[in-house]
Amino acid sequence: MDESGDSGRPQPGAGGTDPGAAPAGGKPKRPADPGGGLLMGRPFGVPVYVAPSWFVVAALITWVFGGQLDRVLPELGGARYLVALFFAIAFYASVLVHELAHTVAALRYKLPVRRIQLQFFGGVSEIEKETETPGREFILAFVGPLLSLVLGGLFYGALQFVEAGTVPGVLLAGLMISNLIVAAFNLLPGLPLDGGRMLRAIVWKITGKPMSGTIAAAWVGRGLAVTVLIGLPLLTHTGTLGSANEDIGGVETVMDALLAAILAGIIWTGAGNSLRMARLREHLPDLRARTLTRRAVPVESATPLSEALRRANEAGARALVVVDGQGNPKGVVREAAIVGVPEHRRPWVAVSGLAQDLTEGMKVPAELAGEALLDRLKATPATEYLVVEETGEIYGVLSTADVERAFVKAMARPST
Repeated sequence: MDESGDSGRPQPGAGGTDPGAAPAGGKPKRPADPGGGLLMGRPFGVPVYVAPSWFVVAALITWVFGGQLDRVLPELGGARYLVALFFAIAFYASVLVHELAHTVAALRYKLPVRRIQLQFFGGVSEIEKETETPGREFILAFVGPLLSLVLGGLFYGALQFVEAGTVPGVLLAGLMISNLIVAAFNLLPGLPLDGGRMLRAIVWKITGKPMSGTIAAAWVGRGLAVTVLIGLPLLTHTGTLGSANEDIGGVETVMDALLAAILAGIIWTGAGNSLRMARLREHLPDLRARTLTRRAVPVESATPLSEALRRANEAGARALVVVDGQGNPKGVVREAAIVGVPEHRRPWVAVSGLAQDLTEGMKVPAELAGEALLDRLKATPATEYLVVEETGEIYGVLSTADVERAFVKAMARPST
């Protein structure tokens, strides 16, 4: 399964809770590495992580495939589990090729890829931005299943040169079948699967609205989740997937139901996340630095806090900017620091002790909006930013708390 972007609400350094928020009066910290497990490498400059859940599924595959080998090649004995472990690793190498196909296509379209993560049910290529056209969206989604089909064909071709009933023959047959299953499963027309993204692209092309495509593909994805939840146990219980009905016991039935529930939950959650991300991107243009900025008054560093607040109240301002003798901005007084100073001490506390020193990244152009604005805030996490005009003139102060509130308000509005 493949998803793009980060799910959930953006958190560009929200005061006090973001691990990248700056300490009092200090410089902001570098944002933490996205991580996600064990770093395996950086093909095409994109980090590839193996999530801890992969080791669970690798052990499960080793156990199940090892049991099958015991029936096909009983002479292997305990070595069958080494062969099964090799199969698990080779299978996930095929999944990685599938994900790399998405990554190469995304980079070809100049879409940044945050990381690739191999996890419990396959892999995820985290593409940070949407494609610009439905045609590119379709191609970006299709290349993954296409590579899985190609791999299945290559393993089938290699199978013609080895003897059936041998270790190489069993491994090649297993890899051929598993890659064909991966391709077929990902071509199902529901988000978050590749087929869902292809359906989204088709509806987008027909209606001219990417949101309409997302809604259609997400609801089909939810329908698939329900189908998997009900249909997979029924298929296995009736022996449709290859086991005789009398051979299916209580443990197998419970395992099939559990597998179906996990898979259905992943598909349902992925479809919901796709809807939320689409709504996020639809409302991002509503976030504008100019409209969210608080009016600010300039004060020199030695100005007592009480005097600075008096000037702000007279001017109808809600923020303070520390300037030098020539009026050049040097820092932004943190709202949280002001609240922390008791009123009776404010005449004796200089604003310089409550200010965060300005870095170049904390100066935000007033015309920034949408995704560009969030990218700017994420690049330099802080609680307040200085908003400036093109001329360099101070326009005001942008608080991440205001950005958060505006985002929640925008997300609460119905989609158009």
